Amino acid sequence: MELELIPVKTRILTPKDDIVDTIEKYAKDMIGPDDVVSVAESVVAITQGRLVTPEELKPGFLAKLLCRFVPQKGSLSSAYGMQSAMAVEGEWRMTFAMLMGLLAKFVGRNGVFYELAGEQAALIDDVTGTMPPFDKCIVYGPHKPNDVAEAIKQRLGCYGAAVADVNDLKRAAVLGVSKGMQPEKLARILIDNPFGNASQRTPIVIIKNYAKVAAQATA
Repeated sequence: MELELIPVKTRILTPKDDIVDTIEKYAKDMIGPDDVVSVAESVVAITQGRLVTPEELKPGFLAKLLCRFVPQKGSLSSAYGMQSAMAVEGEWRMTFAMLMGLLAKFVGRNGVFYELAGEQAALIDDVTGTMPPFDKCIVYGPHKPNDVAEAIKQRLGCYGAAVADVNDLKRAAVLGVSKGMQPEKLARILIDNPFGNASQRTPIVIIKNYAKVAAQATA
């Protein structure tokens, strides 16, 4: 028996939606007790109302300065993205993290900035970083993703659930899981990004037969 990844199509989801209700509506009949339900973190965040428009932000001097030290593909490379991170993590924390990160590069160590800047600094999606019509918004990371995953598991009766941050550059991180699940293992399964957050509108992916395949592997 092999794993099968099944993307589930939905309509465009908004802050008026509940992600657990949505999964039940669109995928209930497809989910079995051996399956794991995964959902894209940006969609979870949107349904939680965790987004802001650039017009709501007023980038200050520090945001305009620090964003220049972030590679252009990064969500914090714009003054608005940096200001949004400062709004949740604090200006001085972000400034300290950037200073330490720059100093660390001199000794050949990368990633220090994101280690110190706080969880949201790494999770924020700047404009164009998520699906329409929210591609004109800055979207924060989801709130309590472990609780979201557990709620999905309890409602749908599946083997497990996960909230995942995956992109087309083969970068996968599982931000939240239901009890007993292994984030690193799920990240490897989702590495090829089966989610479709743009015109595909498939932010839910069912990992079929997960429990059975796991049992075979340990037999």
